[in-house]
Amino acid sequence: MDILQIIASRRAIRRYSQFKVEPEKLYQVLEAARWAPSWKNSQCARVVIVEDTEIKKRIAEALKGNRSYDGALEAPVILVICAEKGLSGYSGSSPVTDKAEWFMFDTGVYAQNLMLAAHQLGLGTVIIGYFDSNLVAREICLPQDYAAVALLLLGYPAEQPRSTPRKPLEATVFLNRFGEPYPL
Repeated sequence: MDILQIIASRRAIRRYSQFKVEPEKLYQVLEAARWAPSWKNSQCARVVIVEDTEIKKRIAEALKGNRSYDGALEAPVILVICAEKGLSGYSGSSPVTDKAEWFMFDTGVYAQNLMLAAHQLGLGTVIIGYFDSNLVAREICLPQDYAAVALLLLGYPAEQPRSTPRKPLEATVFLNRFGEPYPL
């Protein structure tokens, strides 16, 4: 598949088969994530790989009310995407952007690289932002100068979700000023 096909065909996978993720495939997706761009090359993203069944069960408790709860129990791997605070969006020790914590953007790009590589390798993923980050941080012994940003389930899909509609480019792309049509 070329990159545009990979992007267009990737889906959120919430149900997983029992097959384990091969270490070489896990390495490949982590390597893809490592090459994600970041603010001033700060590389603030970190990942904790959770494969232990008991830890996964406790992390799943942080998903109460989330439709990915069952998937968190099934997925052979939960990746806890974390960020080192005070790097992204900073110059020295001072924040220099009005966009809140820029590490959210950097970890999003990191996760996107990871998810696209996983899809290309036949693996499924779903990124989760609706979870109790304090519970997860305690479970993985995350230092206070780091944030647990997202959970990413990883494994072989046990479902094939259909495509969801996308807005047309005309509704989202403008020329020179917001609302001015771009001739597509």
